[in-house]
Amino acid sequence: MAVLSTLRVEQLNKSLKNLSASYLRHRPLVQRVLNISFVLYVLGTTFRGLSSRPAKPSNSTSKKGKGKGKDDSSGRPPRVAVDALFYQRLSRILRIVIPGIKSKEALLLVMHSSLLILRTAISLYVAALDGKIVASLVRAEPAQFAFNILRWLLVAIPATWTNSWLTFVQKKLAIAYRTRLTEVVLKEYLGGDEEEDKDRKVYYQLSNLDDRIKNPDQMITHDIQRFSTHLAAIYSNLAKPVLDVILYNYQLSQNVGAEGLLVLTILVQSTAALLRRVTPPFGAYAAMSAQLAGALRHTHSRLAEFAEEIAFMGGEETEKMLVERDYATVVLHERKVLRRRWWFGCAEEGLVKWTWGAFGLVLCAIPVFFKLPGMENVDLGGRTEGFVTNRRLLLSSSDAFGRVMYSYKDLSELAGYTARVSLLLDTMEDIKKGKFEKALVSSASIEENAKILQGRGEVMFSENIEFENVPIVTPNGDILVRSLNFSIKHGQHLLIVGPNGCGKSSLFRILGGLWPVYGGIVRKPPPSDFLLIPQRPYLSVGTLRDQVIYPHTKEDMQARGITDVDLLRILAAVQMENVVDREGGWDVTREWRDALSGGDKQKIAWARLFYHNPKYAILDEATSLVPPDMEGRMMDHATELGITLLTVSHRPSLWKYHHMILHYDGQGGYVFTKLDAEKRLALQQEKQTLENKLLDVPKWKARLAELKAIEAGLA
Repeated sequence: MAVLSTLRVEQLNKSLKNLSASYLRHRPLVQRVLNISFVLYVLGTTFRGLSSRPAKPSNSTSKKGKGKGKDDSSGRPPRVAVDALFYQRLSRILRIVIPGIKSKEALLLVMHSSLLILRTAISLYVAALDGKIVASLVRAEPAQFAFNILRWLLVAIPATWTNSWLTFVQKKLAIAYRTRLTEVVLKEYLGGDEEEDKDRKVYYQLSNLDDRIKNPDQMITHDIQRFSTHLAAIYSNLAKPVLDVILYNYQLSQNVGAEGLLVLTILVQSTAALLRRVTPPFGAYAAMSAQLAGALRHTHSRLAEFAEEIAFMGGEETEKMLVERDYATVVLHERKVLRRRWWFGCAEEGLVKWTWGAFGLVLCAIPVFFKLPGMENVDLGGRTEGFVTNRRLLLSSSDAFGRVMYSYKDLSELAGYTARVSLLLDTMEDIKKGKFEKALVSSASIEENAKILQGRGEVMFSENIEFENVPIVTPNGDILVRSLNFSIKHGQHLLIVGPNGCGKSSLFRILGGLWPVYGGIVRKPPPSDFLLIPQRPYLSVGTLRDQVIYPHTKEDMQARGITDVDLLRILAAVQMENVVDREGGWDVTREWRDALSGGDKQKIAWARLFYHNPKYAILDEATSLVPPDMEGRMMDHATELGITLLTVSHRPSLWKYHHMILHYDGQGGYVFTKLDAEKRLALQQEKQTLENKLLDVPKWKARLAELKAIEAGLA
């Protein structure tokens, strides 16, 4: 029995020796297979980690129009995740920022990639050189040590040059991305070179007809900048670490064997999977931070815009409460994110730096404590050189793998900014198609009203203005007039009167192409034939000349054959010619909304009207701050120039300048008829006389009662 056991042990030992000899003969092939498998595994793991994932169902995505990740009426931010929707959004934006392989951005990417490869090659050389320097120290070889130090200083030249160029090119990429994206967004937002684009007025409709974006200025300035910076960095933060992981680990496998690398990979991947499962949703946090910061900025901008009204009403405490409320919301969110980043940073550093570092030290010690097949016996200096080189490679590989792990966090944050930019692009695209999402009043749900809101009217260009069965509807679905019918010819001045909120300004917005037509037929000139003078005219940033010729430039003015002398004659028509000398000339620049009085602002707006000389002028209480004699002079001059006036005003002094009147009753009804100014003024005077007499009736009644009481006392 003992003999049988001995024979079995000998056979087992012989089998193990044969297997070991066979493995040693085929070890080079096994090493190649393991290295190739490792490369494929790294690429596959990276691809799976960054590939699209199924979108999680949510209430917001189940609603109509939320499939693109748009905001809904509840104010929730667009859904943010590294999923198929994110890559769909990103691919669309990439086609904008990198329009072709011959574009400047594509060339910068090629240059960036070349620099990344060069930096990795330099790092491999430095790792080997670091081991040689330490080995020469251990062996006490001063000449070799000095030579290695010289090589170290020489390699510093391309290394520092490469690192500086990498930073420079990455920032150039970010600026190039931002420039491309900003140009496209501004073309959609403010209109392109084509006349059709200019007539869309997306910037107006985005703020007034749609609720999805409350702060487009913040998205165009801040979010696009953050997106461009993250997009430029994500390539370096992802491509370079993946390349480093492959090259460093390949070189490490040549030094310590691919078998140890296989064990290390299994350990690292298992801990990485755990870390990935506990990673917070940093993309959603980034999107929410941007949204809350935009809300705070919007509150501050409202304070600046309505500072005068707030100051008169003493609303400082209320406004302070609103600002502090929005700021507190931002701080609470940032504190929440900070706490989660803290514990995630602890877990991340504990695994990546210390746990993986311990695994790596064990791996580097293998050639020291064990003789690997195919490796010669080396002295202490050789072992030290190998350990230092392997340690340097391992640290670089660990750092690269850590950056691959961090890249998912960076990708999540990029997803947040991608969602914001995509929301802006999608919303502007919908607005161009006439699709709006606005919170509607409760009456909009009534069947009759809902039918009107679902309809669309027809707009036809004509020299005259005609409304045929056109409903007047506000963006929030409030129907002011169900069917408006009137027509005026060019040269017929129209006066529009009625109580507040009856539809006077709404009519002008339809004429200007700002609001959609929900039914009927509108015949009107193109928007370029209209010019609006509101009660508080807009004065742009620029010179005094710019205020009169806005939106023209000095070159546009000269192209029309108009000189500063002609502009002075135009100002004389509104008795403002002295403003040129008073303010210091045509080219002086001021904050004109503060430099001019309310009456002067209205006169400048009328001068602007006379300069452009359109077919139609929309006057919305445009003479409320000028004297009656100046008002009549401007009206007469506009008539002489052939400008048809559409006027909203309650001043009876303006009636004599108009031919037709459109009178809203405020209950959805109206009267459109010829305006007999003398008869109407007579009726107005008689009405005012009767009202004054009626005011005295209570006094007469009180006196009568007093006389009766006296009479009763005498009796």
